[in-house]
Amino acid sequence: MANTKEIVNRRAAHEYHFLSTHEAGILLLGPEIKSIRAGHAGLTDAYCYFNNGELFVKSMYIKEYEYSTHESHDTRRDRKLLLHKAELRKLERRVKEKNLTIVPYRIYFSERNLVKVEIVLAQGKKAYDKRETIKEKDTKRDLERITKLRI
Repeated sequence: MANTKEIVNRRAAHEYHFLSTHEAGILLLGPEIKSIRAGHAGLTDAYCYFNNGELFVKSMYIKEYEYSTHESHDTRRDRKLLLHKAELRKLERRVKEKNLTIVPYRIYFSERNLVKVEIVLAQGKKAYDKRETIKEKDTKRDLERITKLRI
């Protein structure tokens, strides 16, 4: 029974230029997985940081699972991401050298039903870049409308 539920950080595409993407595992508690499976999670204000050579996600929201019999978890606690050491070193080096950031973009379930986080090495957009992106989206939408009307 593969679950197709995924949580996407749409705001990240507006705020950043994506340079490369990576798939990472994440350390979660049982009730957190059930909450994600129900779609009760958010990546809006989340970001990644390095601590002693390990990568963590900060302020990723996962709602408390209402049917949990165990102690409730902190909804915005720091969660460790699982990557290979070589990948971690490469990412850390690029973040320090080029003043880039790592943003969690998507949470989904893999084919083996494991929770995965798609993280993106990104560079922040300037205000004029954001306006340009909005303008491109508007023109694309207008062209699609016009072509639909002609058909």
